[in-house]
Amino acid sequence: MGLLDGILGNLAGASGGAAAGIDIGAIAGQLGLSEDQVRSATAALGQAHAAPGDTISTASAATGLSAENLQAIVAQLGGENALGQIANLIDRDGDGNPLDDLAGFAGKLFGR
Repeated sequence: MGLLDGILGNLAGASGGAAAGIDIGAIAGQLGLSEDQVRSATAALGQAHAAPGDTISTASAATGLSAENLQAIVAQLGGENALGQIANLIDRDGDGNPLDDLAGFAGKLFGR
């Protein structure tokens, strides 16, 4: 999922994070999850952070991961502030709806 990896790399650079970016593999290994699960959870957390309601509950419903796992991922990413930065990077046009931006990224990836 190169798009999300790029977003996470930008997040690390923008927030003064580790030079190599956010290490999805390390987070996955620490939590006993696959890298795809952590990527999916990170995207869901970024989307849920911008949506009304509880971020963890919304992301849990979207991914099927437990609230404990999602809270651990949030902690590894840098807390609520990091989720806000992820949400801002995903929602490029600032309209509060990251889905249209993700669709636009996907269209570019597939030549649309």
